[in-house]
Amino acid sequence: MGKMPRFRGMMQVMKREDKPLCVQADFTVLLDDRHTDAEAAREQLSRFADLTKRPGHIHTYRITPMSIWNAASAGMTPKDMICALGDYSCYEVPLKVTSGIRKLADRYGKLMLQLTAEGQLLLLGEEELLNTLRANQTITGYLRLPEAADGRLVVRPEARGLLKQELTRLGYPVLDLAGYRHGEALELSLKDRTAAGRAFELRDYQLRAVNLFYLEGQADGGSGVLVLPCGAGKTVIGIAALARLRCDTLILTSNVTSVQQWKSELLDKTTLREDEIGTYAAASKGVKPVTIATYQILTSRRQKSDEYSHMRLFQERNWGLIIYDEVHLLPAPVFRMTADLQATRRLGLTATLVREDGHEEDVFSLIGPKRFDLPWKTLEQRNYIASLTCTEIRLPLAHDEVEGYVAAEEKSKIRIAGENPAKIEVVRELLRYHAGKPALVIGQYLTQLHRLAEELQAPILTGELPHEERAKLYEQFKAGEIPVLVVSKVANFAVDLPDAAVAVQVSGSYGSRQEEAQRIGRILRPKAGQNQAWFYTVVSQHTKETDYASRRQLFLLEQGYRYSLREWSEMKGEIAAYDEDEVSQEAAQ
Repeated sequence: MGKMPRFRGMMQVMKREDKPLCVQADFTVLLDDRHTDAEAAREQLSRFADLTKRPGHIHTYRITPMSIWNAASAGMTPKDMICALGDYSCYEVPLKVTSGIRKLADRYGKLMLQLTAEGQLLLLGEEELLNTLRANQTITGYLRLPEAADGRLVVRPEARGLLKQELTRLGYPVLDLAGYRHGEALELSLKDRTAAGRAFELRDYQLRAVNLFYLEGQADGGSGVLVLPCGAGKTVIGIAALARLRCDTLILTSNVTSVQQWKSELLDKTTLREDEIGTYAAASKGVKPVTIATYQILTSRRQKSDEYSHMRLFQERNWGLIIYDEVHLLPAPVFRMTADLQATRRLGLTATLVREDGHEEDVFSLIGPKRFDLPWKTLEQRNYIASLTCTEIRLPLAHDEVEGYVAAEEKSKIRIAGENPAKIEVVRELLRYHAGKPALVIGQYLTQLHRLAEELQAPILTGELPHEERAKLYEQFKAGEIPVLVVSKVANFAVDLPDAAVAVQVSGSYGSRQEEAQRIGRILRPKAGQNQAWFYTVVSQHTKETDYASRRQLFLLEQGYRYSLREWSEMKGEIAAYDEDEVSQEAAQ
């Protein structure tokens, strides 16, 4: 009899060996990418788990409180999550995981913020939980004491955001049902036709994204984050939300180029007049019913001890909506200001919720939960973005660099590997292979980029250039006057280069998943004809750069993309053979 439990355990192990997942008690999930059901399992798993590692065919996901709460806010139940694991797991899902998912998912909405008819902001929930919070000094600091006559917890209105932040940290994300002020009314609507005379209407997924943000008739509508690929029209979605709410709106974005793009789109697609749109950046600081500002100007100050004087922009008008473009870039001072603005509707737009600083919790509690997440591959299948081929090319470190690399400190090793001079030949050959396709060469180090620009006889765009000159280069590239543009990280965000079809990444910011996604986004705009794009990342073999490259690729892998791993020596031969075929065909003609 004593052997029976072991026998039953063996039967459980053997019973489901034909499934792609292995769920472990520490909330990590291993996905075997070679399995026939791997794609279906990945689609379900990515709804409530984050990809963390990709060593070969075994991909590691982790289920976290934040991934569960975002799934719960989108309507996914604990039962849905547990069933998804059970359907694809080769072993029985550990009890610790199923009970943990139930516990965490059930906490979402356990506490609620509501506004009474008298204007009191109340924190509501089960009495036992509220009693626990009464004993927490940080929480009581956000309350009005003594309590209401009926014993309910009254929150200080100005502490609404700080309370939500703290409760999220404690593991109890709040369902905010306190509503929002409308702000100053603004007359505008979307146009049926653009300034160029083209018909304009929202795509089905853009309309759905706006509806899920607004949630008409529901008290928790009007705050949250919409996650869509670069090229999916996030700016158009933001404009549609503005047109739906018809109120004074503050738009925050990443750079001056993006400020101008937002203004152009507003004039092109809405009935707003130019005198109703203000730009608040280094050159001009006009505050109008719709004002577009950069994060940089808001956080600029002469000395660290100075106040952020431009933060007064948040109080300059009775804003009814604040749009945070590229919300994953939101700097800490803007988070602090946003904590005071919880009565204003807040819309976050991004291609990825990944933050390298770990502040996803603050986005969740202060901007709002993820309301909409559109898989990149879905848009590719519908031809709304280009079909993408990703390739990681590995080549040896240049011979005269090896000794210096071995002797260098850890931080210096990354730069030596990133600036490997042998990469110049790779870039030149790849651009020749894709001759006729508009191409970007993207990197981290200015010395490397200037050398590449010189070798390729191509213009270079970095933060050293004035904004007017940057805009001119962008326009020349879009017009086809410049076939190759060498760019630094200033082109990572909110730059519209619709015809770019090839990107060659020669160096990056360590293992930044966010940067990889944004750089790939530069070439995803739909193309005429075959609608194809190619992304190459060039990596020095047997260096720390290979580890960082693997980490950078995680977000794209989660979206269903694959990186082909190629040795340069082998690929160089294939390109040479291709060139010979081209020459032979031309001669035959």
